[in-house]
Amino acid sequence: MAVKLFGFWRSLAAYRVRIALNVKGIDYKEYPVDLLKGEQFTDSYRAVNPQMVVPALIDGDGPVLGQSLAIMEYLEETHPQPALLPAAPRDRARVRMLAQIVAADAHPLMVPRVRNYLADEYKLDEPARLKWIQHWNSAALAAIETQLTQYGVPGRLCHGDAPTLADICLVSQVVGARIFKFDLAAYPAVTRVADECLKIEAFARAHPLQQPGAQAAH
Repeated sequence: MAVKLFGFWRSLAAYRVRIALNVKGIDYKEYPVDLLKGEQFTDSYRAVNPQMVVPALIDGDGPVLGQSLAIMEYLEETHPQPALLPAAPRDRARVRMLAQIVAADAHPLMVPRVRNYLADEYKLDEPARLKWIQHWNSAALAAIETQLTQYGVPGRLCHGDAPTLADICLVSQVVGARIFKFDLAAYPAVTRVADECLKIEAFARAHPLQQPGAQAAH
Protein backbone atom coordinates (compact mmCIF):
# COMPACT_ATOMS: atom_id res chain seq x y z
CA MET A 1 0.00 0.00 0.00
CA ALA A 2 1.33 3.41 -0.98
CA VAL A 3 2.26 5.88 1.72
CA LYS A 4 -0.33 8.63 2.19
CA LEU A 5 0.95 12.20 2.36
CA PHE A 6 -1.33 15.07 3.29
CA GLY A 7 0.13 18.27 1.90
CA PHE A 8 -0.44 21.43 -0.08
CA TRP A 9 1.36 22.51 -3.23
CA ARG A 10 2.65 25.74 -1.68
CA SER A 11 3.64 24.21 1.66
CA LEU A 12 7.42 24.22 1.92
CA ALA A 13 7.28 21.64 4.71
CA ALA A 14 5.29 19.27 2.49
CA TYR A 15 7.79 20.02 -0.29
CA ARG A 16 10.58 18.77 1.95
CA VAL A 17 8.78 15.49 2.60
CA ARG A 18 8.04 15.01 -1.11
CA ILE A 19 11.74 15.38 -1.86
CA ALA A 20 12.69 12.82 0.79
CA LEU A 21 10.09 10.35 -0.49
CA ASN A 22 11.39 10.81 -4.03
CA VAL A 23 15.04 10.42 -3.01
CA LYS A 24 14.17 7.21 -1.17
CA GLY A 25 12.11 5.93 -4.09
CA ILE A 26 9.05 5.45 -1.88
CA ASP A 27 5.68 5.13 -3.60
CA TYR A 28 3.22 7.64 -2.16
CA LYS A 29 -0.05 9.37 -2.90
CA GLU A 30 -0.54 12.98 -1.90
CA TYR A 31 -3.89 14.19 -0.62
CA PRO A 32 -4.20 17.97 -0.95
CA VAL A 33 -5.26 20.09 2.00
CA ASP A 34 -5.88 23.61 0.74
CA LEU A 35 -4.44 25.87 3.42
CA LEU A 36 -5.71 29.00 1.71
CA LYS A 37 -9.29 27.73 1.88
CA GLY A 38 -8.91 26.61 5.49
CA GLU A 39 -9.32 22.91 4.80
CA GLN A 40 -6.80 22.18 7.58
CA PHE A 41 -9.44 23.29 10.09
CA THR A 42 -12.14 20.85 9.00
CA ASP A 43 -13.19 18.08 11.35
CA SER A 44 -12.08 15.47 8.83
CA TYR A 45 -8.52 16.79 8.69
CA ARG A 46 -8.37 17.51 12.41
CA ALA A 47 -8.96 13.77 12.85
CA VAL A 48 -5.85 13.14 10.73
CA ASN A 49 -3.59 15.75 12.33
CA PRO A 50 -4.83 17.48 15.51
CA GLN A 51 -2.25 20.24 14.98
CA MET A 52 -4.14 21.18 11.79
CA VAL A 53 -1.02 21.72 9.70
CA VAL A 54 0.68 19.89 6.86
CA PRO A 55 2.47 17.65 6.18
CA ALA A 56 1.04 14.52 7.73
CA LEU A 57 2.12 11.01 6.78
CA ILE A 58 0.34 7.70 7.07
CA ASP A 59 2.48 4.60 6.56
CA GLY A 60 0.52 1.44 7.33
CA ASP A 61 -0.69 0.95 10.87
CA GLY A 62 0.21 3.20 13.76
CA PRO A 63 -0.22 6.88 14.56
CA VAL A 64 -0.13 9.56 11.89
CA LEU A 65 3.22 11.33 11.70
CA GLY A 66 3.56 15.11 11.50
CA GLN A 67 6.41 17.65 11.32
CA SER A 68 8.65 17.46 8.27
CA LEU A 69 11.91 16.80 10.12
CA ALA A 70 10.37 13.99 12.17
CA ILE A 71 8.88 12.45 9.04
CA MET A 72 12.18 12.64 7.17
CA GLU A 73 14.04 11.06 10.08
CA TYR A 74 11.44 8.28 10.10
CA LEU A 75 11.96 7.71 6.37
CA GLU A 76 15.72 7.66 6.94
CA GLU A 77 15.37 4.98 9.61
CA THR A 78 12.87 2.82 7.73
CA HIS A 79 14.50 3.23 4.30
CA PRO A 80 18.22 3.74 5.05
CA GLN A 81 19.36 3.90 1.43
CA PRO A 82 20.10 6.21 -0.18
CA ALA A 83 21.08 7.90 3.05
CA LEU A 84 20.06 11.47 3.84
CA LEU A 85 22.41 11.63 6.83
CA PRO A 86 26.16 11.01 6.74
CA ALA A 87 27.72 8.18 8.73
CA ALA A 88 29.90 10.07 11.24
CA PRO A 89 28.19 11.55 14.33
CA ARG A 90 29.71 15.02 13.91
CA ASP A 91 28.77 15.10 10.24
CA ARG A 92 25.24 14.02 11.09
CA ALA A 93 25.03 16.79 13.67
CA ARG A 94 26.22 19.37 11.13
CA VAL A 95 23.60 18.29 8.60
CA ARG A 96 20.88 18.42 11.26
CA MET A 97 22.10 21.87 12.34
CA LEU A 98 21.79 23.26 8.82
CA ALA A 99 18.38 21.65 8.40
CA GLN A 100 17.09 23.06 11.66
CA ILE A 101 18.16 26.61 10.82
CA VAL A 102 15.42 26.45 8.22
CA ALA A 103 12.86 24.00 9.56
CA ALA A 104 13.01 24.92 13.26
CA ASP A 105 14.07 28.58 13.36
CA ALA A 106 13.02 30.42 10.19
CA HIS A 107 10.25 28.70 8.27
CA PRO A 108 7.84 28.36 11.24
CA LEU A 109 7.74 32.17 11.51
CA MET A 110 6.57 32.58 7.89
CA VAL A 111 3.76 30.05 7.53
CA PRO A 112 0.18 31.19 6.74
CA ARG A 113 -1.13 30.80 10.29
CA VAL A 114 1.59 33.18 11.56
CA ARG A 115 1.01 35.68 8.76
CA ASN A 116 -2.73 35.52 9.40
CA TYR A 117 -2.18 36.10 13.12
CA LEU A 118 -0.04 39.16 12.37
CA ALA A 119 -2.85 40.50 10.18
CA ASP A 120 -5.73 39.67 12.50
CA GLU A 121 -4.17 40.44 15.89
CA TYR A 122 -1.71 43.24 15.06
CA LYS A 123 -3.38 44.60 11.90
CA LEU A 124 -0.21 44.37 9.85
CA ASP A 125 -0.80 44.98 6.15
CA GLU A 126 0.72 42.89 3.37
CA PRO A 127 3.91 45.01 2.97
CA ALA A 128 4.56 44.75 6.72
CA ARG A 129 4.02 40.99 6.66
CA LEU A 130 6.37 40.65 3.70
CA LYS A 131 8.97 42.66 5.64
CA TRP A 132 8.55 40.17 8.53
CA ILE A 133 9.07 37.24 6.16
CA GLN A 134 12.10 38.90 4.57
CA HIS A 135 13.70 39.45 7.98
CA TRP A 136 13.50 35.82 9.07
CA ASN A 137 14.32 34.49 5.61
CA SER A 138 17.43 36.67 5.47
CA ALA A 139 18.51 35.62 8.96
CA ALA A 140 18.35 31.94 8.02
CA LEU A 141 20.03 32.28 4.64
CA ALA A 142 22.80 34.48 6.05
CA ALA A 143 23.56 31.88 8.71
CA ILE A 144 23.66 29.08 6.16
CA GLU A 145 25.75 31.17 3.78
CA THR A 146 28.34 31.62 6.53
CA GLN A 147 28.29 27.91 7.34
CA LEU A 148 28.84 27.00 3.68
CA THR A 149 31.57 29.54 2.99
CA GLN A 150 33.53 29.69 6.26
CA TYR A 151 32.92 26.24 7.74
CA GLY A 152 31.99 24.27 4.65
CA VAL A 153 32.69 20.68 3.69
CA PRO A 154 34.09 20.06 0.18
CA GLY A 155 31.50 19.09 -2.39
CA ARG A 156 28.80 20.57 -4.58
CA LEU A 157 26.03 20.37 -1.96
CA CYS A 158 25.72 21.29 1.72
CA HIS A 159 27.78 18.33 2.94
CA GLY A 160 29.66 16.68 0.12
CA ASP A 161 28.15 15.58 -3.17
CA ALA A 162 25.18 13.51 -1.97
CA PRO A 163 21.90 15.18 -0.97
CA THR A 164 21.14 15.31 2.74
CA LEU A 165 18.45 16.67 5.03
CA ALA A 166 20.35 19.96 4.94
CA ASP A 167 19.96 20.24 1.17
CA ILE A 168 16.27 19.40 1.34
CA CYS A 169 15.67 22.15 3.87
CA LEU A 170 17.92 24.67 2.12
CA VAL A 171 16.24 24.22 -1.25
CA SER A 172 12.79 24.58 0.29
CA GLN A 173 13.80 27.92 1.77
CA VAL A 174 15.31 29.17 -1.48
CA VAL A 175 12.31 28.08 -3.54
CA GLY A 176 9.99 29.79 -1.07
CA ALA A 177 12.06 32.98 -1.27
CA ARG A 178 11.85 32.86 -5.06
CA ILE A 179 8.09 32.37 -4.98
CA PHE A 180 7.89 35.53 -2.86
CA LYS A 181 10.34 37.20 -5.31
CA PHE A 182 12.96 38.03 -2.70
CA ASP A 183 16.42 39.10 -3.82
CA LEU A 184 18.94 36.32 -3.12
CA ALA A 185 22.02 38.04 -4.52
CA ALA A 186 23.63 38.23 -1.06
CA TYR A 187 23.67 34.43 -0.76
CA PRO A 188 25.67 33.04 -3.70
CA ALA A 189 26.74 29.81 -1.98
CA VAL A 190 23.19 29.10 -0.85
CA THR A 191 21.74 29.69 -4.31
CA ARG A 192 24.50 27.65 -5.97
CA VAL A 193 23.70 24.65 -3.76
CA ALA A 194 19.96 25.09 -4.30
CA ASP A 195 20.41 25.20 -8.06
CA GLU A 196 22.56 22.06 -7.93
CA CYS A 197 19.82 20.35 -5.93
CA LEU A 198 17.17 21.34 -8.44
CA LYS A 199 19.13 19.53 -11.15
CA ILE A 200 18.36 16.31 -9.26
CA GLU A 201 15.13 14.72 -10.49
CA ALA A 202 13.86 13.91 -6.99
CA PHE A 203 14.06 17.61 -6.07
CA ALA A 204 12.74 18.98 -9.36
CA ARG A 205 9.74 16.62 -9.44
CA ALA A 206 8.72 17.68 -5.92
CA HIS A 207 8.90 21.44 -6.69
CA PRO A 208 5.79 23.32 -5.52
CA LEU A 209 5.13 24.76 -8.96
CA GLN A 210 5.13 21.26 -10.46
CA GLN A 211 2.24 20.09 -8.29
CA PRO A 212 -1.35 19.82 -9.62
CA GLY A 213 -2.64 22.44 -7.20
CA ALA A 214 -0.13 25.00 -8.43
CA GLN A 215 -1.09 24.35 -12.03
CA ALA A 216 -4.75 24.90 -11.15
CA ALA A 217 -3.90 28.14 -9.29
CA HIS A 218 -2.20 29.70 -12.30
